[in-house]
Amino acid sequence: MMEVSRTYRIGGHLFQVSLEAPWSFKELTPQQETLVGRLRRGEDIGILSVPADRQEQLAVNDELMGKVAMTREKWEALSPEEKDAYRHALDFLQYAPFQEEGTPLATLTVHAGVPEELEASRPQWRQVTAVDEILPIYYGYRLGGRTIYAFYPARDVLAGYFVMNEDYTRGDYYPCPKMGPRTTLMQVNTSLMILFTFAAAPLDTVLLHASVTRHLGRANLFFGVSGTGKSTHSRLWHQYVPDSDLMNDDNPIIRFVDGKAMVYGSPWSGKTLCYRNVQAPVRALVRLEQAPVNAIEPLEPLQAYASVIAAVSTIRWDHSVMDRLIPTVERLAMTVPCYHLGCRPDEEAVRVCREAIEKNEID
Repeated sequence: MMEVSRTYRIGGHLFQVSLEAPWSFKELTPQQETLVGRLRRGEDIGILSVPADRQEQLAVNDELMGKVAMTREKWEALSPEEKDAYRHALDFLQYAPFQEEGTPLATLTVHAGVPEELEASRPQWRQVTAVDEILPIYYGYRLGGRTIYAFYPARDVLAGYFVMNEDYTRGDYYPCPKMGPRTTLMQVNTSLMILFTFAAAPLDTVLLHASVTRHLGRANLFFGVSGTGKSTHSRLWHQYVPDSDLMNDDNPIIRFVDGKAMVYGSPWSGKTLCYRNVQAPVRALVRLEQAPVNAIEPLEPLQAYASVIAAVSTIRWDHSVMDRLIPTVERLAMTVPCYHLGCRPDEEAVRVCREAIEKNEID
């Protein structure tokens, strides 16, 4: 079948996405083309981190990104051919600022459907992991040298399969029948993050679950268990500290370049539509914890390692990828200042954090 492909530089590494017909890349509007150009240049366009209770900011960000909803009236006006094209158009807007030509480290192909031979081989799959306590659900399997993921956006609703080859240079996503573009893109995003983690792990690269605020050219990464207020703390820096901007709000990429830890924006930013093609030296790693009093303390390397490894977005059941990631996390813990910040969501928390980071640099 005919395929169309695009290549993206993510965290300094090139990844290719190929779409098999009938899938296609959704065309950008003129407004989106202009915005993508600004994001590609790394401009700060005013997108803020979005706490769970800030739905109004989500609406503002959607407007900035030129998101246009398909209304019933618009749908009824489409021809059958236009409706079919719409059903199979994947919105890669979040990846567009990272588009670049070159030879990819790995390729993900989105296929037309699930091949019969893959379904037929299911009795031979060996289950290796399961994430089934909260939605979306996925299960991981091994078949020979291949790794297979089955995605369930809702219980008892199979969206499709993601298959990686043994050396993690190729991934194939097979959507189940009647899966639309929104559901398919959700699983393709997850598949790309998994492929990135495996393929880039030997290259001093980790994907970290954190919110990143840049101040005067250097990046502070805020991380912690879900619900600790990473996005809120980033937003408070933007509110109270001049010359601060948001680089990424959920899954930035850290990579060692010439011995120095660098953080990169990525296409994956959670609820916040922050897809900036930017990079900066890592200034500090800050583990957040909600507390009645704002207080910060530096972490020793062993404590820092334990904190950072818990925030790494990875596949912990796979020893091969963990063995490649551990040396990178150890270097982070040894070379980058790391802190524990017990805090409230207020201006004082930002002041306490900033003063500790700057004092450590003077000392």
